[in-house]
Amino acid sequence: MAAYILRRFLLIIPTLLGIMIFNFVLVQFVPGGPVEQVLAKMQGQGDVTAGFSGGSQDMAEETFGSDSDYVGARGLPKEFIEELEREFGFDKPPLERFLDMMWNYMRFDFGESYFRSISVWDLVLEKMPVSISLGLWSTLIAYLVSIPLGIRKAIKDGTSFDTYTSALIIVAYAIPGFLFAILLLVLFAGGSYWQIFPLRGLTSDGFENFSLFGKIVDYFWHITLPVLASTISGFATLTLLTKNSFLDEIKKQYVMTARAKGVSERKVLYGHVFRNAMLIVIAGLPAVFIGVFFGSSLIIETIFSLDGLGRLGFEAAVARDYPVIFGTLYFFGLMGLLVNILSDLMYVVIDPRIDFESREG
Repeated sequence: MAAYILRRFLLIIPTLLGIMIFNFVLVQFVPGGPVEQVLAKMQGQGDVTAGFSGGSQDMAEETFGSDSDYVGARGLPKEFIEELEREFGFDKPPLERFLDMMWNYMRFDFGESYFRSISVWDLVLEKMPVSISLGLWSTLIAYLVSIPLGIRKAIKDGTSFDTYTSALIIVAYAIPGFLFAILLLVLFAGGSYWQIFPLRGLTSDGFENFSLFGKIVDYFWHITLPVLASTISGFATLTLLTKNSFLDEIKKQYVMTARAKGVSERKVLYGHVFRNAMLIVIAGLPAVFIGVFFGSSLIIETIFSLDGLGRLGFEAAVARDYPVIFGTLYFFGLMGLLVNILSDLMYVVIDPRIDFESREG
């Protein structure tokens, strides 16, 4: 097992490097780099990307130092533009910039945002509470509801209970999260009916002056609707996964043998079936959480006026804030690869009979 884990850790290096190379090359051809953004704003043109057509100049030349002028740069001194390029580091060849960036990232030095005068680390930490709130509570609620419901559906397979709950689950899965979020706002946040929950933000004004109990109540009061909107689709998927996993185990020979020996149905289900059926569900918990956490919904954050990682990623992409884009990509990519290894270890912890080493051999 140790050799398997070591190989998985070593594979992180080429995988992460491939992710960074692909995205770095792709960015070279995306219209409207940081220099273009600054020049367009100085000329009062707003978002520079609106001025590009499909057949415009090659972005690699426009953004990274060709002889042609920048869009929006007419009338500005060439020396000023060159100084702007040096400030952003675009006076260096792409390969040199990439190698410098990766060297810094290996030391977890992600630099400073181009447009916010704050380090990428500080910026991510500033947005982290929102994403942790949505990711943690969405995952927890999904597991607390889905596992008991999935087990019950497996036991009652084919009954009216299974049919009705399956219909509800399909409806829940089909409803987009942002549409459900709007529905919650209309019903419970003063849209047209009841003003029960706040409309925006993670905390109330004056939060720092509340008592400990008051802070806890205020926090949960604010996150209730966003968490419900984030949970709905994941809840449906996890419930069906639990049910199908239980059904597969219930039909196996060892279950029939246990029943034939007179073992109680409860002991058969929770003493024999549960551990094997829950293997795929529980072992995937780290991956599920990291997916919800780092895949923060931009639309849900926008609807509820939450300033999290989803909005940060969108704003960085629009502004071509490369240190934020690549810094978060590197960090979250590394986290995702480590979580995949953790998921494999969870399989072994839950069921020691699993041996990845022998399977590879």
